[in-house]
Amino acid sequence: MEQTAGSVSEQVREVVEAVMEALRVPRAEEVSPTSVANSFEAEALRGEIIRVGRKLWERQYVDGNGGNISVRLGSKYVLCTPTMMSKGDLEPADICLSDMEGNILAGDRLRTSELLLHLEIYKSNPRARSVVHCHPPYATAFAITGSVPPVGLISEFEIFIGPIALAPYETPGTQAFAESVRPYVHNHNTILLSNHGVVCWSDTVTHAEWLIEILDTYCKTVLIAQQVGKPLQPISSEKIQEILALKRRMGFPDARMAGQPDPAAPDSAASAELDRLVRQVVNRLEGRG
Repeated sequence: MEQTAGSVSEQVREVVEAVMEALRVPRAEEVSPTSVANSFEAEALRGEIIRVGRKLWERQYVDGNGGNISVRLGSKYVLCTPTMMSKGDLEPADICLSDMEGNILAGDRLRTSELLLHLEIYKSNPRARSVVHCHPPYATAFAITGSVPPVGLISEFEIFIGPIALAPYETPGTQAFAESVRPYVHNHNTILLSNHGVVCWSDTVTHAEWLIEILDTYCKTVLIAQQVGKPLQPISSEKIQEILALKRRMGFPDARMAGQPDPAAPDSAASAELDRLVRQVVNRLEGRG
């Protein structure tokens, strides 16, 4: 019997769904918190948090028990560093598993007191998958003067970060402190915290730490350049537009692009729906929430 195009399409759809179900890894929210905390993914993320914590300490971006690190684990959970512990001394058992309300579900220690800041960023911007907060000295020097470093001077800084936001001072650990960054987290991946330090978000823990390095090195360079006694030479506006086009293609946020249409973006509803379905399939196969 001759098959119609519709019947063939239906058979293909059934085969694809069967393959997807066979390959699917359970998502974090489909298993218990204990199973999530003991998963291979959680183990790998703990290792990354520990490595980044040691980098922060070695580069003197944190002192004492300062700073905190977190990373999303599915859609319901967050791994974070504990309170009252040096980031240079972290061990796997020290890393806490929290829900999106800050309740600790697994771990031997109390969570960082500033986890609310991280959670506010995650809730405000789904693109944020990891958050690093610390006190790098050159960037914090700007934060305690209520100012931000000038822009348009070094291409790498422009590409990865660009204009810095400055959040108003609030007491650390409070909900008001967490909410102080809310207006900035969509158009900025790096935010100075007045009289406190800096917080960065990215897709991974390592990449969020890179932003800290880029920011503090940039601030240090600007402060040194200002002592040379000659005017700073900015990148031309035409070249900045080229950088912004590159940032748009790379998916980095920048306040200068807010409200600007992306000329390379598809504008048809069918294309948007296809993108949504592809992301859904990939997320299911990778076990992401």
